[in-house]
Amino acid sequence: MRRDLEFFPIQQGDQRFILIRDHLGLVGEGKAISIPLFQLMTMLDGRADIRDIQMQFMRQKGGVLVDGDQIKRIINDLDQSYLLESERFKNTKKRIVEDFISRKVRSSSHSGVSYPAHREQLKQRLDEILNLSPCSRPDKERVISVVAPHIDLNVGARLYSCSYNAIRHIRPGRVIILGVGHHLMDGLFSITTKDFETPFGIVKNDTDITTQLKEIKSSVIAKDDFAHRSEHSIEFQIIFLQHIFPQDSFRIVPVLCGSARVHLSRYCREAYIQEAGEFIDRLKNIVNQDNNTLIVAGVDMSHTGPKFGHSLPALQMESRFSAHDRRLLECARNCDKDGFWEESVRVNDEFNVCGFSALACLLEILPPSEGRVLDYEIWHESATNSAVSFASMIFTKLIK
Repeated sequence: MRRDLEFFPIQQGDQRFILIRDHLGLVGEGKAISIPLFQLMTMLDGRADIRDIQMQFMRQKGGVLVDGDQIKRIINDLDQSYLLESERFKNTKKRIVEDFISRKVRSSSHSGVSYPAHREQLKQRLDEILNLSPCSRPDKERVISVVAPHIDLNVGARLYSCSYNAIRHIRPGRVIILGVGHHLMDGLFSITTKDFETPFGIVKNDTDITTQLKEIKSSVIAKDDFAHRSEHSIEFQIIFLQHIFPQDSFRIVPVLCGSARVHLSRYCREAYIQEAGEFIDRLKNIVNQDNNTLIVAGVDMSHTGPKFGHSLPALQMESRFSAHDRRLLECARNCDKDGFWEESVRVNDEFNVCGFSALACLLEILPPSEGRVLDYEIWHESATNSAVSFASMIFTKLIK
C-alpha cells in the first residue's frame, strides 16, 4: 500500500467508509472504499504473499477461505487505481516529480478549489475576510513576525483577519514563509527557488537566499522541492500577502517544515539544534542582517479525533488538547524555546500539532522579540467527530 496516502473514516447514513486523499492527484478526489477493502490494503506491506493474506482473512472471517484468484483480482484493481507502490505507480510518480522540478514557477494548486480562481472574486473574498476583525496594530510597533492559520479559509476566516490586519501597516522587502510540509517525507525542510503564481499574479522568489539554503549539505534538507507542488500552507499566506502589500514590493523565501518526530534522531530541542543547526543559523543571519524582513508562519495546532488516529471523539479530548495548545502558545509568546519543546515532549505530541516544527523554527530565528496571542479557535468536524485548533499571533522586535 502507498505510504503517502491519507485515509479518513466517514459515515454515510448507517454505513462507514474510508475516504482517500492523494496529494499527487492520481486517486480521484472524493474516492472512498469499504472497511473490508481498507483492511485488505493494510495487509499489503510488501512482505505478505497471497497465501499470507488468505490466512489473515480466514482469521478475520472465522475460518472462511477466500479464493486466491479473487484476492489477485482485487490487488490488480488496487494497482489500476494507483493505490499500491507498484512499478506502474513509481513510473507515473517519477514523471510527475520530474515535470514539477523542471518548472521555474509553482502554479497555484488550490485556486478554484479553496478560493476563487478569478482575481476580482478573490480580492472581494479576502476583503470580506479582512473586514471580520479589523484589529490593525499601531504604526509604532515593529512587527517582525506573524503567525496565521493554514486551515480552510472559510473555517479560519476570523483568525486570518486578525493576523493579516496586524501587518497591513508594514512594508517588508522580503518575506520568509514557514509552512507545514504535510507530504514532506525525505527531510526536515524543503526549499524551493520557484516563483509562486496565484490569481493575483507572480510573486518573485528571493533566489539569492533560497539558493544559499538549498546548497547546505545536510540530511535535513530535502533532495528536491516536490513537497511544494500541492502544499497549501504557504499558498494561503501568499494570497493574503499579495492582497495587503503593493504589487512586486516583496520577494519570498518559501520553506516547508516537516515533522520533527519523523526526521530527528531524538525528539528534543537538543537534537533539533544539533541536526538542523546550520540551516537555522543561516536563516537567523538573514533575519538579523536585514530589518526589512518579515517572517510568516502558516500553522495549525492540534488535530484530534478519529480522523487523526485517536480512539476518542475530539469533544472528549478538548479540555486536554486546548490546555496543551495554550501552554505551547504561552511558551511561544515568551520566546521560551526550551519550554516549547518540553511541553510537546511531555505529551509525546499526542495531539498532532502539525505546526510544531514551523513554530520551533520560527522561535530559533527570531531576534529578541515579544509575542502576543491575538486569538485562538477550535473547529469541530461533526461528520468525523474530529477537530482542528489554530491561532493568530504577532511578534514585535524588542528595541534595545
